[in-house]
Amino acid sequence: QSSLTYSEIGVAEAHHPLSHHAYDPVKIEQMSKINTFHMQLFSYYLERLDATADADGSLLDNTLLLYGGGISDSHVHNHANLPVLLVGGKNTGIKGGHHVQYHNDEPLSNLMVTVMDKLGVPVETLGNSVEALDIDTVRV
Repeated sequence: QSSLTYSEIGVAEAHHPLSHHAYDPVKIEQMSKINTFHMQLFSYYLERLDATADADGSLLDNTLLLYGGGISDSHVHNHANLPVLLVGGKNTGIKGGHHVQYHNDEPLSNLMVTVMDKLGVPVETLGNSVEALDIDTVRV
């Protein structure tokens, strides 16, 4: 359990107790501040990768990152319908620049199977995966 606080962004309460917010709007706002802060740090990291030259582009072009939360509703430890970002990898053959939405019951491990296949490490299953995903088709 994380007892980390975020005084630099005005959040004095520890992260883990805040995550069990009981739908209290004040605690949810504090969690939103923490999530925004984490996203800003991730963005900074991506900018640094993009600014660093590699043999055939930037480090970001040759890196694939998965960013997201492990819990969609931390109050009840719900891990369904997780919002995740798959970022970078221009040279990995994974098409970017679009949003893809799947069913609530789609296992995240399906994405892992898909990414592994795209990176040349094909596996039939991983964890509770049931199929690879079509991550290249733009859906609205």
